[in-house]
Amino acid sequence: MKHGKGRDSGHGPSQRQLRAAELVRHALVEIVAREELRDPALLGASITIGEVRASPDLKHMTAFVSALGPADPKQIADGLTRSTAFLRGRLARQVDLRFTPELHFQPDISYDEARHIDELLASPDVARDLKRGEEE
Repeated sequence: MKHGKGRDSGHGPSQRQLRAAELVRHALVEIVAREELRDPALLGASITIGEVRASPDLKHMTAFVSALGPADPKQIADGLTRSTAFLRGRLARQVDLRFTPELHFQPDISYDEARHIDELLASPDVARDLKRGEEE
C-alpha cells in the first residue's frame, strides 16, 4: 500500500482535497448568491451547490448543482458551465489556493432520488409489505 502523493486510487479523497473542495463550494455558493449571472438558464433561479469534488492535484473541481423550485438541474449545470470563465475569475479573488481550479458542473440528482425513495416508501403496496414484515 502506498502512502503520500502516490495514493492508491481505491481510497477516498485526501483531507487536502476535502478541505479545498469545501472552500471552493462555500465560495461558489456566495458568488452565485451575490452576483448577477446573465445566462438565461440561471436568471431568477435559486441555485444550490450540494457538493464539490476535487481531483487529487486540485486542478479540477466538479460541483454538483441543483435548483430550489421548478428549474431543471441539467439546465442549471449547463448555464453554470457557460459562465465558467466569470466564476473562475471571481473564485480566484475569493479563495487562497496555489492556482484556480478548472470548474466542471454536474446536475445533482440526489434530491430527486431521495424524493423518489420517499414516494416509494409512502406507496400503499410498500406500506402494506412493511407492516406485514413487522407482524412476522
